[in-house]
Amino acid sequence: MAKLNFQNLTGMHDVLPEDQVYFKKVQKGVESVANYYSFEKIETPILEYAEVFQKAVGDDTDIVGKEMYTFRTKGGDLVSLRPEGTAPVMRSYLEHGMHNLPQPVKLWYIGPFFRYERPQAGRFRQFHQFGFEVIGEQNPSIDSQVIQMSYDVLKELGFKNLSIEINSIGDSECRPYFKKILSSYFKSRRSSLCPDCQRRLKENPLRILDCKEEKCQRVKAGAPQITEHLCEKCHAHFKEVLEFLDELELPFTLNPYLVRGLDYYTKTVFEIVETSEDGKSLGTLIGGGRYDNLSKMLGGRETPGCGAAAGMERIISLMKTREMKTGPKQEEPKIFLAQLGQMAKRKSMKLFEEFRDAKIPVAESFSKDSLKAQLRTANKMNIKWVLIFGQKEALEEFITLRDMETGVQKEIKLDKVVEEMKEKISKK
Repeated sequence: MAKLNFQNLTGMHDVLPEDQVYFKKVQKGVESVANYYSFEKIETPILEYAEVFQKAVGDDTDIVGKEMYTFRTKGGDLVSLRPEGTAPVMRSYLEHGMHNLPQPVKLWYIGPFFRYERPQAGRFRQFHQFGFEVIGEQNPSIDSQVIQMSYDVLKELGFKNLSIEINSIGDSECRPYFKKILSSYFKSRRSSLCPDCQRRLKENPLRILDCKEEKCQRVKAGAPQITEHLCEKCHAHFKEVLEFLDELELPFTLNPYLVRGLDYYTKTVFEIVETSEDGKSLGTLIGGGRYDNLSKMLGGRETPGCGAAAGMERIISLMKTREMKTGPKQEEPKIFLAQLGQMAKRKSMKLFEEFRDAKIPVAESFSKDSLKAQLRTANKMNIKWVLIFGQKEALEEFITLRDMETGVQKEIKLDKVVEEMKEKISKK
């Protein structure tokens, strides 16, 4: 019989113990910023009706057209593993009547997402993402607050050379006119576009601005700029957002070709990129923008919103490459609890819990019976004190303390051991 060779599916990955410290660091940074700005945590299901994303993200987007994991359930429902977080949060806002709460509703999330794309460095088919969403307020101050929070998280994680790229993509009043101008420009250069962009030209010419193909980048460089065609309302909104960023002294540059690749975006869109010393972009870390039409796209009333999200694996990959600090290590145990015999093992487990209640870290090896093996383990861990609990000690209610540096041993009454060890650790 052939030997089974089980391994991860392509694009999936295990988060091993040595990586958990990075995930914990990112979550702690996100949670700290979210709490300071009075955001509340939300968790949406991993599975949603496929239509939630088809309506919100757009049928002609790569996410819906190529990357979603979509299938029918045994009951016949067409469902998708969530590829992004904003649409499910808005679905939850509508479903649970959050418009009745004081507005805006400020929410944050963190969790796994799924996209069927070509795996590469920092990109996986199952990945983790965190995000901030503010729903129910259209004031430009919200846009700048979301940008500030995103920037704060990256600074807290240790990133230094950051720049905010920002643009406005208008709204339903001014964008249709700009699309015609853009379409006319690209039609005259159709043969210079990649096959995907030739298709996008028919469906949504704005998508061409988001293409990363080099040949399309060259054509894009001469394209009309939407900021020159904004309606009065969008122009005023964008001007105020930039004034807020100026006041906050955040480093930003106008990128007239930034569109973000999802249908629900309106007005402000932004990305925070890391830059090299000569100012070149090294890639996007966080992106987001305003989505004032999303509620209506999902069948709700007109409700403004603004948010941002980031893939954690890419951020963590850079943190590991740069050897960024992940914070203080968990306190190493200075005590090892060794035991011999079943009665001693049972009582040792109870004693171990007493140490835990007292918040004193203690190492143990309950699975081993040999005292010699346990002392060898304690020695490898550079532990100073070993508490030896054998049959005699268990019967007579005392424990033997051995100083591993001097070899000196002493007996301590069982009901005094936690207090005495606490005192020894504090002195050391």
